[in-house]
Amino acid sequence: MNRLEHQIHYPFGDVLPLEGVAMEIAPGIKWVRMALPFALDHINLWLLRDRQPDAFGNLVDGWTVVDCCIDSATTRAQWERVFSSSLEGLPILRVIVTHMHPDHIGLAHWLCEHWKVRLWISATDYNVARTAVYDRNGFGGEASADFYSLHGMQDGEFLQHARGRVSYFPTLVPALPPSFRRIMDGDIVEIGGCSWRCISGYGHAPEHIALHCAESSVLISGDMVLPRISTNVSVHAVEPESNPLELFLTSLLRYLELPADTLVLPSHGKPFQGLHERIQQLQNHHRDRLAEILEAAKGGPLSAADVLPIMFKRKLDAHQMTFAMGEALAHLHLLWFDGRLQRILDAAGVHQFHSPRKE
Repeated sequence: MNRLEHQIHYPFGDVLPLEGVAMEIAPGIKWVRMALPFALDHINLWLLRDRQPDAFGNLVDGWTVVDCCIDSATTRAQWERVFSSSLEGLPILRVIVTHMHPDHIGLAHWLCEHWKVRLWISATDYNVARTAVYDRNGFGGEASADFYSLHGMQDGEFLQHARGRVSYFPTLVPALPPSFRRIMDGDIVEIGGCSWRCISGYGHAPEHIALHCAESSVLISGDMVLPRISTNVSVHAVEPESNPLELFLTSLLRYLELPADTLVLPSHGKPFQGLHERIQQLQNHHRDRLAEILEAAKGGPLSAADVLPIMFKRKLDAHQMTFAMGEALAHLHLLWFDGRLQRILDAAGVHQFHSPRKE
């Protein structure tokens, strides 16, 4: 455990679900953990005991799935093991996706088709995912390489990697369900006789939906609140003048309205209690990074590429660099929108951020 983790509580200790077997962690709630082929090597998925009317109005017992993992032969095999080991002979009745990132939505098309059920997701994330899947110029490619160059990144290997990412999303999410049911902030989703309130969050994804059940004091937090790592918050080429960190930090404050002892079910890491402490840790983390950037800017203008060694002390591979550049820009943009830094385009065609000039 790192220093900050001692301030939160893991009620299940180091116990993890076995591969392909769901672990019950509360009445009617099962935890599924699936492997990912990235540095972040797993995702948590959730099975919620449910009862829904069929097309003829008859109530059918089954499960609601929350999040899906990427589409791969390995993941499909893991799900097949879950079907045989953990569904108690009951069907999946509904698929809910918290947001449009590949590890969450990748297999939604397969699960929905396999069980003939509907996808539930925010409209914003569904439609951004459609762009990422079906418009091969929607993410990555020359536009992304040009964007990173504009912000000071000149490493040829990395820029080539950025150009190649045009196929990254559809490789992990080859298709989407052709239709969906929209969920929005404040909606109440009835699952198995329990009411789950939708809480929208911004900055990490276009319109992330977390789910809170007051009766059981459980929050399915998706990627908005993670126990061990900070959520990636990035500026992307498709929205080059966004302020996602401000959106993210504001969104986090909404979870302070929930009870302090809420059981948080995150997409990465282990279920934990200590929601309020963790939110304060995340706020402090970003405040400290912002202070470091402001201090560095006293020495002269900074591009996003210049900020990387300030924010990231470890060596980054090309894949991690895309997230790091987006994160660096998110911090610079918050300071820029706040007026604590100003932005100019220098003679080399690179955006530089500098301390406001004194009159």
